[in-house]
This record gives sequence, C-alpha cells and structure tokens, in this order.
Amino acid sequence: MNPTLINSALRDKLDALLSQTELDVSEQQRNQLVGYVVLLDKWNKAYNLTSVRNPMDMLVKHIMDSIVVSPYLPGDRFIDVGTGPGLPGIPLAILNPSAHFTLLDSLGKRIRFIKQVLHELGISNVEPMQSRVEEYQPEIGYDAVISRAFASMMDMVEWCYHLPKEESGVFLALKGQLPEDEMSQLPDTLTVSAIHILQVPELEGDRHLIVLEKKGL
Repeated sequence: MNPTLINSALRDKLDALLSQTELDVSEQQRNQLVGYVVLLDKWNKAYNLTSVRNPMDMLVKHIMDSIVVSPYLPGDRFIDVGTGPGLPGIPLAILNPSAHFTLLDSLGKRIRFIKQVLHELGISNVEPMQSRVEEYQPEIGYDAVISRAFASMMDMVEWCYHLPKEESGVFLALKGQLPEDEMSQLPDTLTVSAIHILQVPELEGDRHLIVLEKKGL
C-alpha cells in the first residue's frame, strides 16, 4: 500500500481512538505518534522490536496503552526502565513536551532505534540510555520510575529502588489484571498510594496503574 495511504489510515484510526478519551492531543503530537508507529513497523521487520506486527494494533496496544498514563504523571522528570523500543516513554514524552524522560534499556539495537525516532520526529525531551538498571546511577533522582516491562513489582522495586527522588519520588507500575499477590508481597518500606483503572479504547483485558511510594515520605 502507498505509504501516504498507510499514514492516512493510521491517522484516522488514531483520531478515532483518541475521541474515546479525554486526552488533549495536538495536531503535531498526533502526527508524531503516527510517525513513531510507522518507524516501529519499519524497524521491526529487521530488528524484532515488538511482537505486535500490525501497525493498527500498535496504535491500540502500544500508543493508547502508553498515553492513558499521561494524566497520572507526577512532576517533570521521569525514567522509563526496560523501555524496549521506547514504550511507554516515547508516547508519553510526545504528550508531555515540557517534561524530561530518560529511556533506559540494556540492548543496543533498541537504543539505536530510539535515537533514530528522536532524530526523525524532532523529539527533544528524551535521553536514551543504554545500561543495565542496577548499574545506572543518575546524578539526581526522578519524580517517577515508570515501567510496564518488569515481570513483577518486587523485581521493579528491587532493581530500581535507587532511582526515585528520596523525598517525593514514586514508582508507576503498568499492569494488566490487578496483581493482588504482588502487592501483598511488597516490602514494608513501600506502600501502595493509588490504584488507577485505565480505560484503553479497543484493548481487551484489564489495565491498571499502581503507584508505589517509599514509606515515611
């Protein structure tokens, strides 16, 4: 299919999905979100960045699933740990151009892809970082540590405990079904401060955003 027609079809689909939310997304942001999907689809054929193969499905499972978190972002400095091809970090950075996002991943091919996306789409508020999370030591802590990649919240907290700001930083865990077992196993140093039920248009299954705070903050 003609690339222009593909872009147009993706844009129409994105507009339809966004109309089912209360998110305020500008013309430029919509074009960048579509541009990201086009690049992800192109690179995925060679680099196997995501198991989602259909660009239309990427709009639901990657773009919408990421940006529904936007209203719950506290502060203006965030780190997306285990970002993979930039999820949810790049869609969130597009929607929040005044905030700063560090996208952390240990695989070079993913970081190379992210750098290409930033270059082609003119995104200036993202810092890609190739590192294992336990080896990454930021000079100052983050307002929130975001992840949808960790198998469990226990792992997320264990590997990322040094990343949030000491006084006010939080962990934002993107999960499917509410993980009651994981929450019951969290260490005494943490508390679940909020649970948000996320409504993702056309996505099957539950989505939750769980906010964790260090106790005593």
